[in-house]
Amino acid sequence: MHAPDLPFVSTKLSKEKITRLSHVISKFLSEDDLVEFHDDPNEIRLTVVRVINDEMKRDNDIDRVVKRKIETHKRPIIEGSREWDILYKKYFEEEVSRLRRFSE
Repeated sequence: MHAPDLPFVSTKLSKEKITRLSHVISKFLSEDDLVEFHDDPNEIRLTVVRVINDEMKRDNDIDRVVKRKIETHKRPIIEGSREWDILYKKYFEEEVSRLRRFSE
């Protein structure tokens, strides 16, 4: 089996990792002279946490839709095979494009 060329890493981040990322991002933004906070820095950090969680949920939802699409093929396609990886990437990109159109 080869490593799939997926558009995202389908790994869940722990609460601790998300919290750590939110601190790193907030610190980076606070040190940037081009960024000015009009809210409490902790509120900004909590917004970063919400965005990360929302994106992870969206990717998980898309993942479920894509896997269902692959499962509906007439002949079975084995997960991890090159064909499955190609279809997964294609369907994932289609779903992201479809969602992007609806959000504009």
